[in-house]
Amino acid sequence: MTRILDPVVDPNVCAKSAPLTGFHFHHIGVACRDMEKEAEALKLLGYEMEGERFTDPLQKIHGCFLIGVGPRVELLAPVDDTSPVVSWLNKDVKMYHQAYEVESMERALARLTAQRAVVVSRPKPAIAFGGRKVAFLMLPNRLLIELIESPEMRDAE
Repeated sequence: MTRILDPVVDPNVCAKSAPLTGFHFHHIGVACRDMEKEAEALKLLGYEMEGERFTDPLQKIHGCFLIGVGPRVELLAPVDDTSPVVSWLNKDVKMYHQAYEVESMERALARLTAQRAVVVSRPKPAIAFGGRKVAFLMLPNRLLIELIESPEMRDAE
């Protein structure tokens, strides 16, 4: 007899069991070549634009955020062929990172690197977050995560 699991998961249960404190889920990063086309496809799932489109020459991306019935999505398209997004697109990977706001960038980096995560992009200001710093790390399971400096950290400077 096959047991069917209820697909509804209480998000509070998952959040309470996380071993790292001070991490708050923010978005899923989706690589694309054409943001208009991608946004139009996600409208089928009820997603709409959140805020304005942006270009970040330091990150080498064009981007926008979408909100809907699921998690917030950040669409990212390369500015040029040197953009880090290009390598993901060349592998036909769309959903390529998870992002978390962190209460302390330094503490988050220390905790994750102590667990064998590798920093692939050191903290630097991001236009998408009003100049707050972001960093990217590759977890041992090859999942790319983005850390976003919390607004409180930015305000404290």
